[in-house]
Amino acid sequence: MKKFTAFGIMIIFVLFAFVSCGTKPSAPKAGSAKAEDMLSLIPQDVTGVFFVDFHRAAAIEFIDKTIKEDENYQKYQEFIEKSGIDPQKDIYFVAVGIKGGAAQAQANANGTGIVNLKYNKESLLALIKEKAAEEEGELVEEEYNGVTIYAWKQNEKGGGIAFLDESNIVLGNVGNVKSVIDIYQKKGENVFKNEKLSALLDKVNKDAMLWGAVTFSPEEISKMTAENPLLGSLEAIDAAFISFNYEDRNIIAEIKLMSSDETQNKQVADFLNGLKGMGGMMAAQDPNVGELLSKIEISSGADHVGIYASIPEDLINKLKEKTAEKEKDY
Repeated sequence: MKKFTAFGIMIIFVLFAFVSCGTKPSAPKAGSAKAEDMLSLIPQDVTGVFFVDFHRAAAIEFIDKTIKEDENYQKYQEFIEKSGIDPQKDIYFVAVGIKGGAAQAQANANGTGIVNLKYNKESLLALIKEKAAEEEGELVEEEYNGVTIYAWKQNEKGGGIAFLDESNIVLGNVGNVKSVIDIYQKKGENVFKNEKLSALLDKVNKDAMLWGAVTFSPEEISKMTAENPLLGSLEAIDAAFISFNYEDRNIIAEIKLMSSDETQNKQVADFLNGLKGMGGMMAAQDPNVGELLSKIEISSGADHVGIYASIPEDLINKLKEKTAEKEKDY
């Protein structure tokens, strides 16, 4: 859960830190956009998509509490004051497209982030320029089809940001930012034209608070299994999707690893259940861990390995308190 809330904090500061990271629906308007509207701006050639209903997530009581108790909360307040953006009120959706697999995208900053929000361009741009100056950097302005891209480097690999309209900002490497501008101007194809990923997106719960879908190439899976023999049973996996929701004070999590090899699917499920059983030994030291593991169900089918969990908010808070106590001891 700590990673889950940390992910939310990361999204909040993504603008502050300026990280490089079919039919076409109408342009996503802050306050009335839908997931499909955001997806319509993701380039066709991505291998994965992640989506956060940030406005809904930030309104949850324990996430709000986590934000306000975070050690960086003062910086968060400074960001609000300087940018005029209160992320909990003004950011609606964050959609991210990645290329070349999650690990490769992270290493090469080959991702594209689209933020749907209410904002003041002048205030936010002034803050971005201020941050660049503090880091002895320089923003390079480049005009692309009538849209200004503010970039760290004037080449296809440099990180950049562009203001598409009053509701949407795109950031990532300059080449990817240009791809989104092309799509926005109806000059490029979006992810709905990606046959493999589009089929996977049809299976994801896009009403969830946070969800994602990733496809894997045979080469990527081979590399993973070669580097870690314990992952050998994953060689038939060619895609995965995740979703997290919040219902009746419970976090509902679902992960599905997609594969057409039913025998290997069962092997993977057995392996994961074995790890779960080993983790159960920790329950003797902390009953909360045992309760957490009991909430996780692992199964397999003809085309997938499924992991499902329904975790009470109270249990999450107990685990957070335990973690905080341990950190104080170091």
